Amino acid sequence: MAKAIMVQGTMSNAGKSILAAGLCRVFRQDGCRVAPFKAQNMALNSFITREGLEMGRAQVVQAEAAGVEPSVLMNPILLKPTNDTGSQVIVNGEVWGQMTAREYFAVKKQLVPDVMRAYQQLSDENDVIVIEGAGSPAEINLKNDDCFVNMGMAKAAKAPVLLVGDIDRGGVFAQLWGTVGLLDPDERAMVKGLVINKFRGDESILTPGVRQLEELTGIPVVGVVPYLHLDIDDEDSLSERLTNRTAALVDIAVIRVPRLSNFTDFRALEAVDGVSVRYVDTVAGLGNPDMVILPGTKNTMKDLLWLRQTGLEARILQLNDAGCAVFGICGGYQMLGQSLSDPYGVEEGGSVRGMGLLPVSTVFTRQKTRTRVTGRFNAVGGLFAGLAGREFEGYEIHMGETESLAPVAELSDSVTGTSRRDGCQAGSVYGSYVHGILDGDEVAGAVILALAEKKGVDPASLGKVSGEEHKQRQYDLLAEALRAHMDMKKIYDILEAGV
Repeated sequence: MAKAIMVQGTMSNAGKSILAAGLCRVFRQDGCRVAPFKAQNMALNSFITREGLEMGRAQVVQAEAAGVEPSVLMNPILLKPTNDTGSQVIVNGEVWGQMTAREYFAVKKQLVPDVMRAYQQLSDENDVIVIEGAGSPAEINLKNDDCFVNMGMAKAAKAPVLLVGDIDRGGVFAQLWGTVGLLDPDERAMVKGLVINKFRGDESILTPGVRQLEELTGIPVVGVVPYLHLDIDDEDSLSERLTNRTAALVDIAVIRVPRLSNFTDFRALEAVDGVSVRYVDTVAGLGNPDMVILPGTKNTMKDLLWLRQTGLEARILQLNDAGCAVFGICGGYQMLGQSLSDPYGVEEGGSVRGMGLLPVSTVFTRQKTRTRVTGRFNAVGGLFAGLAGREFEGYEIHMGETESLAPVAELSDSVTGTSRRDGCQAGSVYGSYVHGILDGDEVAGAVILALAEKKGVDPASLGKVSGEEHKQRQYDLLAEALRAHMDMKKIYDILEAGV
């Protein structure tokens, strides 16, 4: 059975996911078989495993840092918000139902066996499990029903807890002391270390406060981690990557729709020096990019209407008329067609006119498509003709089927070795259901080369496209930072001692 350690936070976005990933990397570098675990994750960024099961993206990042294949065992429950009060509930990678928060809380205890089976299997196969909590363990309105999220999971796994506070948002001492103070005595005893995260400045100025915090809580501060400027996937809309960036030599604009999902599709493009990937949600912010990407969304019809109401649809059509490339992925692909129909009320019900840039039509069905795919680009035309013959891989997560209304140029006519076709191209407009289709080095390189040549930018002035190498380097830099700023000897002692 594996030893376990749990990373909890004083609030959402305190940095739990990244610190857990860093610990996974450190333990892996030290020769341990390590796996991440988060019983319940709420996120729109999801991933499809090789078995066709859906899990949260944060645990995929942690698995990559640990050097292991992502498995739905690492995230047995995924909540994908569909509105302000409800979510699609995914259990063991399969859709369990659509529920309001109240409905979910009424039945969540039924899922304890699923959580513990997943955890036990991981524990049997590894030396160390790094568990991530959710939100804060001190939410006193929810604490009594915490059967597997924070302290409930820590107790079930007998995992000592590291409590992380975010100093960048201020009040970190109150965060940590207040959280500890609101815990029950048995829960407080499980907190074996405090971590101050996202620190900027001279650490010596912080020292008196650290000492007083240790005296007040009786818990050692095992790390003061600086604000790390690393390019690692973060959770949903809280990610800093979604804030506007300055346009570079090659400028790509991703439309930040309200229900944006899977914005990790563009990592290879983002990692290239001289290329900007800006997430924009206004006409003014859109400007005059070289390429517009319509990303995935949890509610295609509602976000299409939002595009229409904000004026972004009209501006995208103007840009395309002027020669700007437009690429839609999943829900973005559906938006680019002629119409969207929802006869079963999967999203909004009824029908809505599409953007009219591709000769396809989408009908939403009750069945959710979930699959990993590989494929090869056809001899497509337009600006990205250089994609012809290049291989891609990724995954599909979508409701609905898209059919051609006229003879079209498909992006690929053989996906995962079957005769199933994917995507469509018309002029400088492209659409595909495949998340990650732009993420391979060769595909990203061909896209950037085409955009640079069209604009008259010397490709030699741009950086190297090396997504996987870049990603692994970021994990190594994260581990290096944790070794420098956390007391890893103390953390190993905490891990060995347990609770």
